[in-house]
Amino acid sequence: MLSNELLILRQYVLSSTYRTNTIKAIGDDVKIPTNIAKDSGIRTNHISKVLSELKNKDIVECINEEARKGRLYRLTDIGKEILANL
Repeated sequence: MLSNELLILRQYVLSSTYRTNTIKAIGDDVKIPTNIAKDSGIRTNHISKVLSELKNKDIVECINEEARKGRLYRLTDIGKEILANL
């Protein structure tokens, strides 16, 4: 059974096809925004906003925050649980 907090975050992700597709595109991998955009079918300029939203909710994390180009993103443990329950 999912906790209330996890259910709320899951609903937050499901309320946006962009967020849902972004999480599915990342999966268990580590990816740069360009690859996430390509795999999700979302334009690159939208991916940055979606990744920022997901990062603020601790669903996604950036491994190399200091990099200006080629930032690497992966799902947090919470993000992986949400993905498993989509």
